[in-house]
Amino acid sequence: MFSHIMVGADDIQASKTFYDAVLGALGYEPGVMSTEDRCYYRSESGVFAITKPIDGESASRGNGSTIGFTAETTAAADAWHAAGIANGGSTCEDAPGVRKNPNGGLYLAYLLDPSGNKICALKRMG
Repeated sequence: MFSHIMVGADDIQASKTFYDAVLGALGYEPGVMSTEDRCYYRSESGVFAITKPIDGESASRGNGSTIGFTAETTAAADAWHAAGIANGGSTCEDAPGVRKNPNGGLYLAYLLDPSGNKICALKRMG
């Protein structure tokens, strides 16, 4: 369904450092800069990118928006969370752990990236 997801960032290098760490914890390669204002993380399932806003305005987070990354294990989700905290992110929501869901349990870990974008790592339980 999705070809790519892109988030805005005012400090591309700080955001690249953050996303290299959190996506690296999930097994992805570091992002590739295509210009000084844009960085891409490519996988077989799609592309995640960070960019300075094209309109020249400051980046802003989407209130109510969350971008979720698949974690293969709960340990990977915990490593993702720790990498984010160590690289300029901040925790939000509850601590990483299982949340009950009508379709089964979900192990979720939430972060705010350096630009305030809300992201999570998700491992479906059973």
